[in-house]
Amino acid sequence: MLACCPSSTPMDYKTGLSADTGTPLTDPSSYRRLIGRLIYLTNTRHDIAHAVHHLSQFVSQPTSSHQQAVFRILRYLKQAPGQGIFLAADSSLQLKAFSDSDWAGCIDTRRSVTGFSVYIGHSLISWRSKKQPTVSRSSSEAEYRALASTACEIQWLTYLLEDFRISFTRPALLYCDNQSALQIASNQVFHERTKHIEIDCHLLREKVTNGLLKLLPVSSSSQLADIYTKALSPSRFKELCSKLGMSNIYSQLEGGS
Repeated sequence: MLACCPSSTPMDYKTGLSADTGTPLTDPSSYRRLIGRLIYLTNTRHDIAHAVHHLSQFVSQPTSSHQQAVFRILRYLKQAPGQGIFLAADSSLQLKAFSDSDWAGCIDTRRSVTGFSVYIGHSLISWRSKKQPTVSRSSSEAEYRALASTACEIQWLTYLLEDFRISFTRPALLYCDNQSALQIASNQVFHERTKHIEIDCHLLREKVTNGLLKLLPVSSSSQLADIYTKALSPSRFKELCSKLGMSNIYSQLEGGS
């Protein structure tokens, strides 16, 4: 791949991949090894998290289309090999998170995809792109399950900071762009109508009541977790990467600032 042409995004937003797309590979071992290496790389390169998560679902029976898609990730990495997360030394010690979901985003199972990003101050410290375990019957249910997963992550980070005896600002701020999910979390009456997500309702409601979380609305255009739920256009993808604190350590050598 040394002579390949760089790509501006890790995944084509116009083409949807499924288990039946393309022809089966005669030797899938190379695909599986490459996916394994890319999964390891997502520990520092969160911009490829959604693409790698999506393609890792096809390791049992990969096809030629899946292989071309994983090669596109390599082309994207070649475009900016020095890209990484900038951790500011002067960030305020307050946890804030963005939670989002792509309702019925999986073509094969129609399960939704959960995506979230958690910050300390302006520094990104945790993120996830993962398919939900069950099928959600509405977008509100999918968003609420994503909120519950984000709340569990914030709770774990809170325990971690307390174990390190680091004082931090409470409550943590959790941003969501779905008004229905916010209303369910803030109004106890709505819980009677959502018994199919009762556990998530109780979990999130408990965290809000205990003062761990403060739920805040955010517009879809300012939803930073959107990058973990779906493939995006080059302009939108570049915009979110810059807002998520990505920086290129080689920018000065390339003539940048």
